[in-house]
Amino acid sequence: MDLNALRLFVDIVDAGNLSAAARKLKMTRANVSYRLKALEEELGVQLLRRTTRHVEPTPVGAGLYEHGRNILGEVAAANALISNMGKSLQGHVRLSVPTGLGHSLLSPLLVRFKQRYPDITLDVVFDNRVHNLVSEDVEVALRIISTPPDSVVATEIGAVDWIVCAAPAYLAGHPAPQALAGLQSHAIVCASPVGQKLKASGSRAGGNDGEVREQVVLEPTLSSENFAFLKEAVLAGLGVGIFPIYAIGAELDSGALVPLLSDYRISVFGSKLYMLTMPNRYQTLATRYLLNFLKTELQAVWPRLHR
Repeated sequence: MDLNALRLFVDIVDAGNLSAAARKLKMTRANVSYRLKALEEELGVQLLRRTTRHVEPTPVGAGLYEHGRNILGEVAAANALISNMGKSLQGHVRLSVPTGLGHSLLSPLLVRFKQRYPDITLDVVFDNRVHNLVSEDVEVALRIISTPPDSVVATEIGAVDWIVCAAPAYLAGHPAPQALAGLQSHAIVCASPVGQKLKASGSRAGGNDGEVREQVVLEPTLSSENFAFLKEAVLAGLGVGIFPIYAIGAELDSGALVPLLSDYRISVFGSKLYMLTMPNRYQTLATRYLLNFLKTELQAVWPRLHR
């Protein structure tokens, strides 16, 4: 079997349909379809069931896919071994990080990684979506979510503390909320989920079971995916902000921002930071080094990012 044909088949299954595979491979859909048909005729079996929207491996195709991933992984490892003999570590990694976490914490870590491994090419995407890692050609994604998707391998880094806060100037003219529901009477400055209402959940001690859980729907008067911009707005007294603690730790320590509802444990977009990878995608040496580096560095600093 031709190795290029096997690689094409694996790419089609990863992409989920012929059109997505064609875009990834920079080929026409007709060419991808022709080469897939030629492979099936060569083997004498049907590998994929096709619909207008997606493809699904037949039992034989599923088996070939698993073997194909392993074969291509071994070939890539052998090529990496040969090409890196006597050289510094090389490779290309596409990494997706949340905007706020990326700017406040990950940027210096990634700069340090590049200084340590200058011949590794990093393609860093600042993005808050929990997107399809295959269609985006992303090797590694960091995401703040409560439950990771079943389709990925998730490594938990740690819990994320969300802080409700405001500037002293704002609080001088607006009584601080005493309960989560009290946020509805304030101007809210916060990122907002696309196409959905912003829901803030909170829990605090009390009640028969020892904990009271509440949830409130909020409508921000100022929203953005850029936490640096939102922080400037809250510092200027435009309203009450809701931020992950890593984005505002320095301002809390200096008193420029005052924490509110301190007896609550707040969750907005997610409660934990995860590192996500695809289960069947071969990880190059460069990818493995980045994963180990980020896991080590982030888990070293994460315990300090709590209130």
